[in-house]
Amino acid sequence: MNELQYSEITPELLKLSKLCTQVSQIDPELYYKYDVKRGLRDLNGKGVLAGLTEISEVHSKDIVNGEEIPCRGELFYRGHNVKDLVRGFISENRFGFEEVAYLLLFGSLPTKPELDTFTNMLADYRQQLPSGFVRDIIMKAPSSDMMNTLARSVLTLYSYDDRADDISIPNVLRQCLQMISIFPLLSVYGYQTYQHYYNGKSLYIHSPRPDLSAAENILHILRPDSKYSELEAKILDLALVLHMEHGGGNNSTFATHVISSSGTDTYSVIAASLGSLKGPRHGGANIKVVQMFEDMKETIKDWEDEDEIKSYLNALLSRDAFDHSGLIYGIGHAVYSLSDPRAEIFKSFVGKLSEEKGKSREFALVSAVERLAPEVIGEKRKIYKGVSANVDFYSGFVYNMMGLPIELYTPIFAMARIVGWSAHRIEELANNGKIIRPAYRNICDRVEYVPLDQR
Repeated sequence: MNELQYSEITPELLKLSKLCTQVSQIDPELYYKYDVKRGLRDLNGKGVLAGLTEISEVHSKDIVNGEEIPCRGELFYRGHNVKDLVRGFISENRFGFEEVAYLLLFGSLPTKPELDTFTNMLADYRQQLPSGFVRDIIMKAPSSDMMNTLARSVLTLYSYDDRADDISIPNVLRQCLQMISIFPLLSVYGYQTYQHYYNGKSLYIHSPRPDLSAAENILHILRPDSKYSELEAKILDLALVLHMEHGGGNNSTFATHVISSSGTDTYSVIAASLGSLKGPRHGGANIKVVQMFEDMKETIKDWEDEDEIKSYLNALLSRDAFDHSGLIYGIGHAVYSLSDPRAEIFKSFVGKLSEEKGKSREFALVSAVERLAPEVIGEKRKIYKGVSANVDFYSGFVYNMMGLPIELYTPIFAMARIVGWSAHRIEELANNGKIIRPAYRNICDRVEYVPLDQR
């Protein structure tokens, strides 16, 4: 018998996979028969209530005369409207990541001395990547996927922590603050290693600077010359704030609660959350947006011809264009209907960046798609709630204009969302809740055992 290659799909495996698929498929009508909320959501996108939180609120509907009416989306961090938070630090020409991280973790906006202390603490932790970690862990067995690299690094940090299994709040907070600080290093160093060993590029490992903000440090350690414009740093900082938290029900944050409820260690919890975020239906969506627009720009001859744009969008929905998925990436959201506030905030800054980067024509195309896509979808499909551009629609475009490598799009999401995960993990542990265990209904008939020689 020939030795199998590790990744080989053999004819025998294909045969077994067909059998496995057949026995795994469930009649969709049965979900309606037993009133099972697939995806833990109803047809209107409303999630099944699974817990309580004080960390953030996603508001997309108003109650009018006892009925839920879709409204323009709003996002609140610890009761503060995100638009107000952004307006605050932008108007004072400050970076917001550290301030908003403090708010999510500790429940209130920091005073100037509190913010300075917290910022210095993060800067100190950023300098404390274990000795030899880059050489011994990140540079060994580099991966082409930075989310896998990040998850592997997180799990390996367990071995460097003398109190890895201590789930007391002070220790968990210490672990979370360390990961918030070093996520950019783990991600960017992983990318630099990949570029060196896979693509023959020069290897750059810049040390972080304690005098720079989180956003500035990301650009500093990523770019060979460490150069960036103030607008680039401010918009990346804005992206981190907008991606930092989004309620307890999103897939990766719910995973944080589920895994935390089992009593396991912080590193295992965050690795599981990263696995969730990696998926193209969650954190990987902005990559699809960029790829879709690249295909669109090649396909559409006149970017100002709305009829031609609508024709392409119809082809997307008919599975005749791009990846044949039937989706217009970046349009629509599980919770928001009329608008995603994060996309609205992003858009207000994207125009400035497009001018700086000489991408005004691309910005006009993106804006046209944002306006026309809901109209095309409404003509083609039955919509249970409104559709609008989501945060991925603009974040992918922003990262592309800044020349950020596509391999780091989802890790940048993780660099922000680790704050929300940390707050939710601590909330789960502080409330000492039960292990999360939802129910599944079995619909398989019971059968008698048949001896092997009678089958």
